[in-house]
Amino acid sequence: MTTETIIWLLPLPPLLAFFLIVLFTNKRKALSHSLAVGAALLSWLGSMLVFVRALGVHEFGKEVFESTLNWLPTGDTWLKIGVLIDPLSAATLFFVAWTVLMIFIYSVGYHNYGQPRGDHDRPGLPPHGATLEDEKGHKHVVPSIEPMYSRFFAFIGLFAFGMYTLVVSNNLLTLFVGWEIMGLCSYLLIGFWYGKKSARDAAIKAFMTTRVGDVFMLLGIAFLYSATGTLSFREIFTAETLHLLATTATPFLGLSAAGLIGLLLFIGTVGKSAQWPLHVWLPDAMEGPTPVSAMIHAATMVSAGVYAALRMFPLITADFTGHGLTTTMSIIAFIGAFTAIFAATIAVAQNDIKRVLAYSTISQLGFMIAALGIGAYVAAAFHLITHAFFKALLFLGSGSVIHGIEHGALHSGEHLDANDMFNMGGLRKKMPVTFGTFLIGGFALSGFPLLTAGFWSKDEILADAFGHGHWAVFATLAIAAFLTAFYTMRQITLTFLGQPRSKAAQHAQETPWTMTLPLVILSVFAIGFGWVGIPEHFPVIGGIIPNWIHEFIGGTLAHHPKAVEFDILPLATSLGVALGGLLLGWLVYHKVKSPEQDRLQIPLLKNKYYFDEAYNFLFVRSAYWISETFTYMFMDAKVIDGLLHSLGRVALWLGGFLRNYFDKPVINEFIGDGTGNVVKKTGRNLRFIQAGRIQSYMVVSFAMIVLFVVLYYFLIGGV
Repeated sequence: MTTETIIWLLPLPPLLAFFLIVLFTNKRKALSHSLAVGAALLSWLGSMLVFVRALGVHEFGKEVFESTLNWLPTGDTWLKIGVLIDPLSAATLFFVAWTVLMIFIYSVGYHNYGQPRGDHDRPGLPPHGATLEDEKGHKHVVPSIEPMYSRFFAFIGLFAFGMYTLVVSNNLLTLFVGWEIMGLCSYLLIGFWYGKKSARDAAIKAFMTTRVGDVFMLLGIAFLYSATGTLSFREIFTAETLHLLATTATPFLGLSAAGLIGLLLFIGTVGKSAQWPLHVWLPDAMEGPTPVSAMIHAATMVSAGVYAALRMFPLITADFTGHGLTTTMSIIAFIGAFTAIFAATIAVAQNDIKRVLAYSTISQLGFMIAALGIGAYVAAAFHLITHAFFKALLFLGSGSVIHGIEHGALHSGEHLDANDMFNMGGLRKKMPVTFGTFLIGGFALSGFPLLTAGFWSKDEILADAFGHGHWAVFATLAIAAFLTAFYTMRQITLTFLGQPRSKAAQHAQETPWTMTLPLVILSVFAIGFGWVGIPEHFPVIGGIIPNWIHEFIGGTLAHHPKAVEFDILPLATSLGVALGGLLLGWLVYHKVKSPEQDRLQIPLLKNKYYFDEAYNFLFVRSAYWISETFTYMFMDAKVIDGLLHSLGRVALWLGGFLRNYFDKPVINEFIGDGTGNVVKKTGRNLRFIQAGRIQSYMVVSFAMIVLFVVLYYFLIGGV
């Protein structure tokens, strides 16, 4: 089978699993998860085969594998769609395939090992299989398995299909189709437990917020097509097309067509990757099951936003001369750097174990966006890949922790919030596998020196910012990296170290192999994947392992980016912020027993700078006011109803006028009554000749004959 054929087939197994589960196997739960995991395995196998074949291409950056077909006729030409695997998409396909497969396997154990039901809205929900007693003494058994089990696997299959479609697309149109499929799936899965009001609200919030970015992205796609006549990456990124777009001026902010289109497309990334100011939906996405959080934060949703920005990098930098950032690049760099430090400051004050990771995701995505803004293409792609592995590991690890606490609560009879880290503690002995893998993921997130993938990718971004003189970006990201290490050690300390702070933590137990095996596999990548990106001139170990990341992914661009020269200062900064943040996090929290002892429980940070409240006031409440007051009271009651009433009055007047001056005198009297009167009068006058006497009829007939003859003679015969 050719590589191009395999690429076309990659998204199909999850889509086929979705339809089979929905249509046929919904009531057979084991068969449903077998279909889903089997589909993920098939896509993984195909992805690995494509990735290995992509590695076999000797000339990096050349067209690797592409196949197109005509789709929609556009006059004399066709709108073409197809698939493309170049170095960037091959590397993305690698981490997507691995993380998706691990999440699917983990989901089987997650839903079978006891998960809080979604039809309640209170903390301390009982696991499946628990026996509950109500106020009247009646016992009820919580279903031993998630009631919507098959539905869940159908939805994540569709989610995976959307991401695979996006990655292998060779054009913006089918990329946008996969993009929107994931938007739909995020709505369905964040609100999966729709019995909870908070889950319903979170789903709507995510859907509406990301739609804001998508509208601008669609405008950018339309503008790009009108300017170039194509949406194919290979055709857009030719030197001639990029030069044309870069030299075409627009009236907006002095931007070129390339800069404006790039900015519009980037706003789509702001929404999908939860960058400020459209960041508010991502923390609430925690309302969905934990595998959904991992899918959104690592394997699909937010990674898709950064991937799209990476894919459009030649367009974003089309008018970049190498001396000073363009307006578009400056905006991107600012949003990324600001988001990185903004979200990191919020994360230090959160107590929900998953919510800390959510704000961490927003912050780390900010690192990638900032790197793109300053032109550090390879560094951004490198951090995207490593982040996917260790963030999937951390989210799945947090789900394992929550399950352990839930089972501890079941055995101890304690009701508590299983997500609150202050209800944990001492879990390193109760859950050793989860602890070890979570520690690896946490250290990778913190950028623990040399041993973790996160160190190498994050150091690459800092080195690039420092090497090219972007001091503001460098300083901001360095502070954000310090805060990252600090809140990560806070999370590890409160969750695993010290003594248990609840009965549930005392009775917690390790989760089954279906949940821990994916953690172990992902932890290998959280360590080892960084080794393929070690800078060539790094002291001692540089050059021992080739810098595959720079050579391979850098080959995606027409001009291979030059590696930044080694400098001890950014390296020292990376070491200092990582180790300093970890040490300070342990010193501050290793003796903290309760939230009251936590000095960082600052209302401003704990309430996320009140962005939700501000948006609720500015947009949600104003929308309600507009609909209820302006739209109903003014537009509907006065304008629309007034117009309708006026039209009604005009119609009544016109009806009376026509009735009095046209209907009665013309229709009724002249035409209707007049016709009747003429007929009646004619009948009265003619009835005298109908005497019933034959003699009279003969006289009349004779008279008519005489009259006819006379008329014929004078009128016809005389002629």
